Amino acid sequence: MRKAARQHGHRKLPDRHVKKAAEIVFPGSNCDRDLAVAFKAAGADVDMVWHKDTALPGDVDIVGVPGGFSFGDYLRCGAIAANAPIVGAVRAHAARGGYVLGICNGFQVLTETGLLPGALLRNAGLKYICKTIGLRVETSQSAYTEGYTAGDVIDIPIAHHDGNYFADDDTVRALEAEDRVAFRYTDNPNGSLRDIAGILSENRRVLGLMPHPERFTERRHHYDSQWAEAEQGWAHYLFASVKKHLS
Repeated sequence: MRKAARQHGHRKLPDRHVKKAAEIVFPGSNCDRDLAVAFKAAGADVDMVWHKDTALPGDVDIVGVPGGFSFGDYLRCGAIAANAPIVGAVRAHAARGGYVLGICNGFQVLTETGLLPGALLRNAGLKYICKTIGLRVETSQSAYTEGYTAGDVIDIPIAHHDGNYFADDDTVRALEAEDRVAFRYTDNPNGSLRDIAGILSENRRVLGLMPHPERFTERRHHYDSQWAEAEQGWAHYLFASVKKHLS
């Protein structure tokens, strides 16, 4: 049995609402609706923003960059999406201190834009991987991970072909020294350097991760119908933590 991330059923996070979330939609995105549902369940008003738009809606607190296969993964995963018209507005939002959450293909896009360091390479086994894996929470010092305790092990689904995180030695040393590795794999599925599954920006407001938290926000999302290690799906506490910070 996994180590429970505190007694979440007894933690009362403030019942307030995120002002607004913007969900970027590219041709080939296939997890944008799932992420929008997760944001809405956390109390957000969600606007779906097409990649050809040049501005985000007003008063956006957090931008979601979803999983999928933007532009068919042609050229390089996330490379074409990183040059879409809307990305200028996403960069500006991040530069103002706004929050950005990039999941799977969204993580790839964030590295291509330079909002996060490193790159996502082809999986070491050269195969697409789709399964539930263990993640260790490396830090609770962020808006995304405050709902956990550092060292907690949680189950989150993955689904990717290019999730092998790589960065140069200086970058990895900086990530670790600055407590910016958010999650590591407990059993590395793709060859990622130092088992890294998710990282934070220097101001800790941009998070990119390859696993899909939006796919496990409710207990019924788990493949085992008898799963009962927490009151909600493990990723519920990520979105609840964001809700707390952005309300």
